[in-house]
Amino acid sequence: MAALHPLLSAEASAEAYAAGSEPGDLEQAVWLRLLERLETEGPPPDPQGWLRKAVRAEARRSRRTSRRERPYGTEPADDTRTDPEQYALTAARYRALREAVHRLPGRCPRLIEALLSPEDPTYREIAGELGISQGSLGPERSRCLGCLRRLLTPEVASREVRG
Repeated sequence: MAALHPLLSAEASAEAYAAGSEPGDLEQAVWLRLLERLETEGPPPDPQGWLRKAVRAEARRSRRTSRRERPYGTEPADDTRTDPEQYALTAARYRALREAVHRLPGRCPRLIEALLSPEDPTYREIAGELGISQGSLGPERSRCLGCLRRLLTPEVASREVRG
């Protein structure tokens, strides 16, 4: 693995920009794929060739994912009104979000709190504060946001007007 690290770093750096992702995220995904392969099939006969193919496959997967993700044209919850009702609704929404963040497992509450911080820390600062590598912060953030989404979905669904 130590012999493959420089090649993986170079390949991930070369593919990351076109894939619209971070080189560290690509590296981590390929390491994971290699570990999964070692468990099931054993080591690849041509490690360097396998590594190059794996980096390109992960880059393609990242491109497909980023193509499907579209930003909202406008904020779904319009906070531009300034009447008392809007203040109350906004406060309730933030309170529900904070409560859900505190129910998250593991280090997710600290990660999400750092992302929501008004100081707007960089990924490097957040990774240092949490004691994890900067490259693993993106996948960790994705997992935490997925958990948060699952926690908030029942609350959002139950507040809809029915009938």
